[in-house]
Amino acid sequence: MSRRNVRAWKLALPLAALALGMTFLATSAFGASGGVVKVAVLTDCKGAFGGAYEVGAAGTNIALAQFAGGKVKNKKKPSAGITGAKAGGKTIQIVGYGCGDDTPATILKETRRLMQQAGAEVMVGPLSGDEAVAVAQWAKPRPTKTVIIGTAGSQDPTLQIAPKNVFRYHGDGAQWNAGIGEIVYKKLGWRKAAIIMDDYSFGWTSGAGIIADFCAIGGQITKRVFPPLNTTDYSSYIRQLPPPGQVDGYFWVIGGTGTGPALKAFEQAYGTIKPTQHSGNLFLWFLTGFQDVAPRLVGSYVGGFGTAPGLKSKAVNSYHAFAKKTYPGFTNANFDDGFLYNYYQATKALVDGLNKSGGATGTRLQNALPRTLSAPFNISNGGNVKLDANRQAIQDQWPVQIVKGPNGPTVTLTGYVPNVDQSFGGLFKKTSPAPGRTQPPCVKKKLPWQGKIKAVKNGVVTNTVIK
Repeated sequence: MSRRNVRAWKLALPLAALALGMTFLATSAFGASGGVVKVAVLTDCKGAFGGAYEVGAAGTNIALAQFAGGKVKNKKKPSAGITGAKAGGKTIQIVGYGCGDDTPATILKETRRLMQQAGAEVMVGPLSGDEAVAVAQWAKPRPTKTVIIGTAGSQDPTLQIAPKNVFRYHGDGAQWNAGIGEIVYKKLGWRKAAIIMDDYSFGWTSGAGIIADFCAIGGQITKRVFPPLNTTDYSSYIRQLPPPGQVDGYFWVIGGTGTGPALKAFEQAYGTIKPTQHSGNLFLWFLTGFQDVAPRLVGSYVGGFGTAPGLKSKAVNSYHAFAKKTYPGFTNANFDDGFLYNYYQATKALVDGLNKSGGATGTRLQNALPRTLSAPFNISNGGNVKLDANRQAIQDQWPVQIVKGPNGPTVTLTGYVPNVDQSFGGLFKKTSPAPGRTQPPCVKKKLPWQGKIKAVKNGVVTNTVIK
């Protein structure tokens, strides 16, 4: 090598090192370069919510087909994947549909496999409450990874933990239950009630919304009972509840595979269920366990899921039509199930963000993710869901009633509660404890929607206030 070439080579070394350093910084700050954005979808294929696996995958794929031009590989099996989806000039590659079982240990194992080993830059998921708490804690020291929660409803991820790289475009479990306590207080005359709830973060959060709403209007919760998630024999927990006659009603927050067995245990202890003495959260009516549970509860009022089954609107009709075209074997009940719809909304937000960021991920994507997102089941705010300062949805809520349908039990919208935020009218704060066995206390309080819940008739919001 000549002396001139040696000098040129030595001069090139620091320039090369500088270029390498700039590339590393760009990759760290803005996501991997190249023509592909790697995305992980995390839902549950085992445990209490294992039946929602294909449903969650379908929600993601429908959004990628509708807004990113993707084509599903198998119209009967969503987890088979999707091809050709693009946003921001880049191809969206699903590196895997992760399999959780509602436990933090499994979801963290799947998170590391897909987000670290397979190199996914964005997660859509997870599905369950404790899973989301664990993922939010995992995400906090990894600011270049982006998490858009699938349908998990625990409060902690976007309030007490609230990393800047975690987003949620649906309500948490407390928000979903806005209005139901007031409805049973006014329409059924409940004044004293007991509540039984799964003993984990989503059960506590969902129960918190029921307790807060019922107590705010003047009701009393006389007993709280906490069976572990995935309990199979509920008899000992049912015996902890006061018998009929000592309370006006019971709130149920038992989910997944446990809802049916818990109600059967109640029947064995206290006889035939009277629907007007029972209320609860989404698990009394949502699709996965509906035929096992709902026949016992025709007439019951129950909390919502952030969706509005039967709402008459062009936005809902358009959403149903495209979803049905993508997966013909599914029904409108599937598309109105939050286990599908919330993954759809999360993925829709991802596509919008990538288009705005020019395909960049990391902090550029996080800054570009929409703070307002068009939402078929939101009619306030011009049909948009808005995010608060913690990147958590402010969402319309829709209490329902289980009724007789032409082919068996179904649900009908009974109330409309607009713009429910995560603070639940100021009751929950970042500095307050996360929902738990004793949080929140039973407190009479004026809530923003109190005395203003509008009745819904035949899928149309009326001007009549529920009294």
